[in-house]
Amino acid sequence: MHALLPSRRAFLQSSGLVLGLALPMRGAAKAAATAVPFAPNAFVRVSTDNLVTVIIKHIEMGQGPATGLATILADEMDADWSQIRVEFAPANDPLYKNLAFGTMGTGGSSAMSNSWMQMRNAGASARAMLAEAGARRWGVPVSAVKVSKGVVSSGTHKASFGELAADAAGLKPPEKPILKTPDQWTLIGTDLTKVDSATKTDGSAMFTMDIRRPGMVHTAILHPPAFGGKASKVVDAAALAVPGVLAVKTLPQGVVVYAKDSYSAMKGRAALDVTWDLSAAETRTSEQLYNTFAEAASQPGNKVEASGDVAAALKGAAKTIEATYLFPYLAHAPMEPMDAVIEMKGGKLDVWMGSQFQVGELGAICATLGVKPEDAALHEQYAGGSFGRRVTPLMEFAVEAASAFKAYGGAAPVKHVWMRENDIRGGRYRPLTVHKVRGGIDAAGNVVGWEQVAAAQSFFKNTPMEAMGIQKGIDDSITEGLADAYHFPNSYIGQHIMEGGVPTLWWRSVGNTHTAYVMETFLDELLALGGKDAVAGRRALMKEARLKAVLSKVAEIADWGGKVAAGRARGVAAWKSFGSYVAQIAEVSVGPEGVPKVHKVWCAVDCGIPINPNVIRAQIEGGIGYGLGHALYSEVVLGEGGVVQQGNFDSYRSLRIGEMPAVEVAIIKSTESPTGIGEPGLPPAAPAVANAWRKLTGKTVRRLPFIHGDNA
Repeated sequence: MHALLPSRRAFLQSSGLVLGLALPMRGAAKAAATAVPFAPNAFVRVSTDNLVTVIIKHIEMGQGPATGLATILADEMDADWSQIRVEFAPANDPLYKNLAFGTMGTGGSSAMSNSWMQMRNAGASARAMLAEAGARRWGVPVSAVKVSKGVVSSGTHKASFGELAADAAGLKPPEKPILKTPDQWTLIGTDLTKVDSATKTDGSAMFTMDIRRPGMVHTAILHPPAFGGKASKVVDAAALAVPGVLAVKTLPQGVVVYAKDSYSAMKGRAALDVTWDLSAAETRTSEQLYNTFAEAASQPGNKVEASGDVAAALKGAAKTIEATYLFPYLAHAPMEPMDAVIEMKGGKLDVWMGSQFQVGELGAICATLGVKPEDAALHEQYAGGSFGRRVTPLMEFAVEAASAFKAYGGAAPVKHVWMRENDIRGGRYRPLTVHKVRGGIDAAGNVVGWEQVAAAQSFFKNTPMEAMGIQKGIDDSITEGLADAYHFPNSYIGQHIMEGGVPTLWWRSVGNTHTAYVMETFLDELLALGGKDAVAGRRALMKEARLKAVLSKVAEIADWGGKVAAGRARGVAAWKSFGSYVAQIAEVSVGPEGVPKVHKVWCAVDCGIPINPNVIRAQIEGGIGYGLGHALYSEVVLGEGGVVQQGNFDSYRSLRIGEMPAVEVAIIKSTESPTGIGEPGLPPAAPAVANAWRKLTGKTVRRLPFIHGDNA
């Protein structure tokens, strides 16, 4: 979701501490619970039982911010890790906005980077106040007070955080708390157990799917078969005859069945007889879209970056190659599909959901229902994955859930849940994209020219985010990273923003999913054509020392150039995204389905100061698995009339556990501020496998997924 950031080159960093708990929205009251004696700022509370509650402003959908943010604050506070608990922040921009977005939101792998100094200051402030409370109680100077593992002490004096909480609450927070130096950190940089591991294991962690309210009604929605369609006639007699079905309502988004339980709602939906008006729908097939986009990519398009005279360089090159790359629509396919629970009681609105844009989605729900924001609360829940799906520029799911609640009259809580088929066929896909590339080398094998043009839809267009996401006719998410990694003496990068009726969206690592694949596989071919080693050749062209360093490190741990088992080959790829640097080497053989069997992936990553190496390794492993599954097997195909052909995991194939390769991760020690880790592990995985596959079989894979069969 890097495309959300107002600046593509840098995150806003803040060292200011947000103090006070004057929360304007009703749901914020929870964060200022009066039973808690010490709440020094918006991010931490200490209770008399010595528990330290860290307020998490980002959604926890498995990527680890609850653990990471708690680690930062706990270290600066000198709390004991066993004391730490987490609680999700209410929807409140003044206190909990993402400093890179200007509003509450999670995306662009920005949770750690935008919160780094904020959480350090919050923890350090709390530590200073507890130390001062101890000093006053014992009549000693603050300099004689020590804080360690949740205990404040001075000589023979000792008190726990809970014992000093009430005293500390009466003190004024320091304007500029003193932060630890890196050598004083005790938690940052260590493999801490995730704060949510136990509750997710024993089932006590609450997801939206777990929410139950008295008298709650369940829904199932039937969407049009093609994007842009709408219901023109609904025959619901058979649906209403299903035991447990309570009502059928037609919304602009589709036809909703309400029932006493989800199974009855699903049965009722299956019994609907709906006539659809598809006169305004997107009816082109995927193949027709590929052809249209490829034709556009044959032209220069809008200039993103250019240097030298690429036309002359390619004309004078000793050898040239060119290629067309095709990338399909991809669904996000999180384990937990889109869901929300909405209840109106006593004039107050409550919403339970896992939201990536808390203030935006609550605002959209309030606007749909005509409720004042101060009379509404969003209760953030754990989310079973997202990969970008849970936040859209128009907040469509939030509006749909609110519309379903409104259509039922608001008399009962409504749990609006998408079934798997809704999710796979629901749009907001990774955009279908076509790249056309030409490259040339001189007689010595050096790359002398690089020309690349991409054609794709922009998910910013015709949304409130258009002015932010499209600057001077350029949507940076379509071509991100292409001008950053390598220096070519003559180059041209261009793009076309295409029209299309299929709703698209950022998808884990956004444009890097295809830009890295094209550049890393095509460059690999050029280096091989010129007789260059894939690692040494890349290093010679790389612009940044940190990218060179991760490439050198992965080559070291994988023993690049060493002996490889018979019937196997290795490929390499490196990429910078979301401020982090990742290089990978993959070892493959020919699998039983005629696609690569990936045995192992070695990875080196530099994401700045490694807050929690355990989380970093987990996110790298997850990014590799997610990226490989989609590159090898997954695609959303529009058939005749624009109808999506996939609907569940039987047709939208994911990587199976037995297909997950072994992964070895080397984390580069760094003193740079933390950068993203939720997404950067994905972009190099597929090209590293493709490069190994070409070495092994001689086949170039220029149309994903690998299993498609249209590859040379």
